[in-house]
Amino acid sequence: VQLQASGGGLVQAGGSLRLSCTASGRTFSNYPMGWFRQAPGKEREIVAAISRGGGTTTYTDSVKGRFTISRDNAQNTLYLRMNSLKPEDTAVYFCATTETQTYYISSVITEQGKYTYWGQGTLVTVSS
Repeated sequence: VQLQASGGGLVQAGGSLRLSCTASGRTFSNYPMGWFRQAPGKEREIVAAISRGGGTTTYTDSVKGRFTISRDNAQNTLYLRMNSLKPEDTAVYFCATTETQTYYISSVITEQGKYTYWGQGTLVTVSS
């Protein structure tokens, strides 16, 4: 399984970015996915997660109302739309997926330890 994240960059506070993550190596639509981030000097944290069907999503409190996770199963691609960006959103963003399928199509996985495959990360820098 390979995950390739892209779309990071430098943006001013209040701006927007869309991250993409293209998956290969297995049937993309069978597995839940998530976006994580790691800021300098901090531990990696979950940002958002999405069910394998795409119909269920969850977000960490700090990004609710600003970020939107979505997926296009036909294109094997995961997205993270980030609006109203803040300097505290500065981090390396990673996409990830689990080793096993979920029984229910609507299940989301929020436990970082259950994510087995990770993309290489894309840097998002938000200037004040």
